[in-house]
Amino acid sequence: MIKLDAVSVGKLVTVEELSSTDKARERMLALGLTKGAKIEVIRKGPSGDPTIYNIRGAMIALRKEEASLITVLDI
Repeated sequence: MIKLDAVSVGKLVTVEELSSTDKARERMLALGLTKGAKIEVIRKGPSGDPTIYNIRGAMIALRKEEASLITVLDI
């Protein structure tokens, strides 16, 4: 298992666990980041932040500190 912020562009992973709490957790769940959800890393920003992810067909930008709270499994 690795953190989402460490996944390279073009990789496909699945969500294993969220470490966030309160409003951050609610936001992530609302974005579809539930256990088993597939995430594709699309593009990293010029300075490496934010990163664009394809989550359930929607392009979502997450900052590094947000992505570091998501544990994923490589597919």
